[in-house]
Amino acid sequence: MTTQPSKNLETFPNPAPHRDFHIHMEIPEFTCLCPKTGQPDFATLNLDYIPEKTCVELKSLKLYIWSFRNEGCFHEDVTNRILDDLVKATKPRFMRVTAKFYVRGGIFTNVVAEHRKKGWKPEPRVDLAEFDSQSTTRG
Repeated sequence: MTTQPSKNLETFPNPAPHRDFHIHMEIPEFTCLCPKTGQPDFATLNLDYIPEKTCVELKSLKLYIWSFRNEGCFHEDVTNRILDDLVKATKPRFMRVTAKFYVRGGIFTNVVAEHRKKGWKPEPRVDLAEFDSQSTTRG
């Protein structure tokens, strides 16, 4: 196998830096090890961000996520490390990492970590469902 896990996150230029747009990624196969027992921990990671000048390249993200497979990590620590590394690589306007860890000892753990570029304010959200429901009654 020539592909190996890597901590190197690659980026590419944001194709629309003049606008805020939301990138959402679901990573359902995150694994690391419990630092106390060495048993595997499994999680689904959700990555949401609004890029500034660069976006994260998907293959490098996959290899980066894979790099945690044999590391002992507390849920809170690994979630914040992933956010810090992604923010360092991409310097986004906004980024959120949500880690939804599967049950361990009868407890589900969700960890949410966020970054906001200083001075950045999101545009008001437009709810298109409101417009869709109005347009269906006009027909």
